[in-house]
Amino acid sequence: MFTASTDFHWRDALTFGALMGCGAVCIEATRRLGMPAGVSRDLLSAWWLPVALLLPPVYALFAPIVLQILLQVRVRATVLYRRVFSSAAIGLAGCTASVVFHLFVDDPWVLSQGSGPPILVAVAAAVLFSLLNITLIAIAAHTADPDMTWREVLWNRESVLLDIVELCLGVTVSIGCGLNLALLILALPPVVLLQRSLLHAQLQAAARTDAKTGLLNAAAWQREADTEIVRARRTGDTLALLIIDIDHFKRVNDAHGHLVGDQVLVGVASTLRSQLRDYDVVGRFGGEEFVVLLPGADIDEARRVAERLRNRIGHMAIPVDDTLIRITISAGVALMSVHGDDLIDLLTAADLALYRAKELGRDRICIPAVQLPPRPLPNDPTP
Repeated sequence: MFTASTDFHWRDALTFGALMGCGAVCIEATRRLGMPAGVSRDLLSAWWLPVALLLPPVYALFAPIVLQILLQVRVRATVLYRRVFSSAAIGLAGCTASVVFHLFVDDPWVLSQGSGPPILVAVAAAVLFSLLNITLIAIAAHTADPDMTWREVLWNRESVLLDIVELCLGVTVSIGCGLNLALLILALPPVVLLQRSLLHAQLQAAARTDAKTGLLNAAAWQREADTEIVRARRTGDTLALLIIDIDHFKRVNDAHGHLVGDQVLVGVASTLRSQLRDYDVVGRFGGEEFVVLLPGADIDEARRVAERLRNRIGHMAIPVDDTLIRITISAGVALMSVHGDDLIDLLTAADLALYRAKELGRDRICIPAVQLPPRPLPNDPTP
């Protein structure tokens, strides 16, 4: 419908080609950095938004296809349906924003005049583009992982900040294009620099996380745990450590395969994230073991948290074919200044408590006994 009703103009085609060329330069300039696995963010909206605002809606439908093909071929080949869905989500969001913008602004090139009303409408259309794109991707992410909360999918501070940056870049580039298409040469270097910085930050974050669960990996968890322990020692605050182990996890792998085992790990990780505070330090320690640091927690609170996690995970049901897999966990708890003063001591104490929980039949929480120092004898001269 859009294609049949759109009049072809060389100016539109040239603008589309220039914006897609800028997007291609951004991709090529950051290609050697790579792209983190899973959902990653970029600043290509700096080129998609001007297409939606300045050109007829049909161009907004095709713009993401061009750059997604380039990402697939030049950066990282991923499963095809993800590229198709990303292109469709961005294209639908861009086309809708374009229709709304053109509905209120007859001549989009008036953006270059700096008039207030067209710019406000452009900002509103850009916000609509972001909201629609986020909503479509969130629905897909939540469908793939129903245990993930909508808040985790839809909102976090970094994501909102990045959306605002993309919005500002897109509107600014649109105004520059309206003034003179050659101004894209000046807009390109800062966008490339921002794109490289964003990808570098995402790759650094990916290096700190466990690929299967999204939690901190063992090395990153130990670094953050050491920092929290030093802070607690300085301030005198309490601090507790939990080691959690999935009971009979090998049986799950042997009976259902490692892919199902991975689903169990992901489910446990999601439950841990949903039941812990934002500043609790949670990570995967290896295999089926997880570690949790609870800043400010005393022994009673640590026990309550551990029991809550045990109950929640015990009620999980992982659907596999025509059956449901249920699991239990055992956990060992250690408290700073009671069971140790550094990370090694706390891990050792919690690990001993974990093995005690297994010896007692699993699906339980154990806390190591505190060995009090021997009392001096009445005639002992030692003070």
